[in-house]
Amino acid sequence: MTILTNEEKINIIDQHKRSIEYSKYGYEISIIEENAVTTPNQNVIDSLNQQISDLNSKLAALDAEIAALQ
Repeated sequence: MTILTNEEKINIIDQHKRSIEYSKYGYEISIIEENAVTTPNQNVIDSLNQQISDLNSKLAALDAEIAALQ
């Protein structure tokens, strides 16, 4: 049975964080795009902002896990 070291676990978490950051940036770009149209749909903007908020919560949870491993 292979046991991961804390460093390996942190590397895996960092990969997850990077993926979340890509998603977050994508949502931020979508907000820019939505605001660029003649009549932005506020429901879309609110939904994107909520998704960004959820991703920020995930990042905070992963940061806490990293802190626990150090």
